[in-house]
Amino acid sequence: MIEQLISIMIFLPLLLAGILLFLPSSLNHWYRPIAIGGVGAQFVLALILLGNYLSGEGAPVGVNAIEGYQFVQQLDWIHMQLGSLGQLSIQYFVGIDGLNISLVLLSALVMLLAVYGSWGITTQTKGYYALMLLLSGTIMGCFVSLDFFLFYVFFEFMLLPMYFLIGIWGGPRREYAAIKFFLYTLLGSVLILLVMIGLYSSVIDPQMTAVAMGWAQDFRAVDPSIILKVQDALANQLIPADKIVRTFNMVHMMDAQNFIPDSIFSSLYEGQLLGMNFRFWAFLLLFIGFGIKLPMVPFHTWLPDAHVEAPTPVSVVLAGILLKIGGYGLLRTAYAIFPDAGHHWAWVVGFIGMLSIIYGAMNALAQKDLKQLIAYSSISHMGFVLLGLASGTAEGVSGAIYQMFSHGLISALLFLIAGFIYDRTHDRRIENYSGLAKKLPKFTTIVIIAFFASLGLPAFSGFIAEVFVFLGAFSSSGINGLLPRWMAIVSLLGLLLGAAYYLWTLQRMFFGKYFVRQPEWESAMVDMTSKEYVVMIPLVIGTILYGLFPALLLDLINGSVGAWIKLVMGA
Repeated sequence: MIEQLISIMIFLPLLLAGILLFLPSSLNHWYRPIAIGGVGAQFVLALILLGNYLSGEGAPVGVNAIEGYQFVQQLDWIHMQLGSLGQLSIQYFVGIDGLNISLVLLSALVMLLAVYGSWGITTQTKGYYALMLLLSGTIMGCFVSLDFFLFYVFFEFMLLPMYFLIGIWGGPRREYAAIKFFLYTLLGSVLILLVMIGLYSSVIDPQMTAVAMGWAQDFRAVDPSIILKVQDALANQLIPADKIVRTFNMVHMMDAQNFIPDSIFSSLYEGQLLGMNFRFWAFLLLFIGFGIKLPMVPFHTWLPDAHVEAPTPVSVVLAGILLKIGGYGLLRTAYAIFPDAGHHWAWVVGFIGMLSIIYGAMNALAQKDLKQLIAYSSISHMGFVLLGLASGTAEGVSGAIYQMFSHGLISALLFLIAGFIYDRTHDRRIENYSGLAKKLPKFTTIVIIAFFASLGLPAFSGFIAEVFVFLGAFSSSGINGLLPRWMAIVSLLGLLLGAAYYLWTLQRMFFGKYFVRQPEWESAMVDMTSKEYVVMIPLVIGTILYGLFPALLLDLINGSVGAWIKLVMGA
């Protein structure tokens, strides 16, 4: 039964979204409870998976070994005979390892808080909650899919609910922001699709090919010796064309021996485009495609617009979860499938990470709108993910994963803070407030915690993440020579700029003489309500808990990070 939980986490919200759409308007009081129940059940299932997840010495680690994944479901989904072109195999293949366990938990938590925190949505509630459930299921599908085709289906389908959530329930410029978000992300999807098609034409499924050759009765019965037999026959071109089973299985794509020798992405293929190996081009396309989602400079401009126009719960999901799909995609596909190209582009990835850190922080320092400030700070903080991945060190990669998890908690809290102000005055301009601590002492306490956590103060999760990224970036030149030390040194400026824009905002809005721009705002300045405590306190506890006890997360990811480093750096 435990193996079915991942599928339940994906499809329960999708099922409830369908049920919501068919409920009559006379039952509109059920829309919100059904949505909360769906994401609440998803969170409970995530906790059950976490409780049953094996970690520590001797535990399975996943990455490039199917038998190393936990809670696996691997079923035939689409199988086609293509004659002389061989056979097509697409599987429903999901599982969990150290690279995605933290993101599964993060997604379930943030979606629960976002849906519960949607009490301000009072128009077209049926459509809103159905889209949130749809978004919840597709996000979870992205993080657990191990078949590239399945991953891509969830990745693309995720665009639709987010587009409508921004375009219908957003601010005055919601149509512009929604279209810009959609076009940018669609561009990234097209680049990813090109690589996916190339991989399909290049990679075989050794298990299904063994079945096609009559060397096994079922793909589950294929043992390592049979796989070696298939790979040896492939290398010597002894497998008939009609017996070759092409695959989208990500794990098979991570094994160079599963590439057809004369295929476009084989390391043996000598063809080039503009003087560069096709594997290097593939990594670059994936880097741009997922980098748009991250987002990285210069493909970041959709994010501030989307955040400013999106309603608060949608901003929470966008910053807390969706950006992480970009970093996770690079981790799971670009680096793991094309590790040699990862070495080649390491300097570029590190440089863009450094640029995103500095550029995002400088833009945040110049903002007058609180939500735009937080949006640009997200761009800066996601630059640490790129810097950590580019370092190719265990510390850097661990820091990148930690940063994705930590930033998910902190950014969700920051956008809830912006929503707190906006709900009361419908204004987010920093200059329109001063001395709020006198009227809102409890809220100010949470703001101080969120700001200090985001700028990387010790005792908060952001500190752990950034320290590990910098440890990896500094040591990279001595361990593998991928990144020069000056990149890490320049990136440190991002910490100073982060402290500057957060402390300036804190001083301007919350300390000094009490002031609000409009007299009618006075009556709206009431402190935290019980509902606001419910959505903010779990995030506060999370960032403190994982700041004081980083082993809670590091123990889950260490084994898989080690296997990932061995795969990528051994190329």
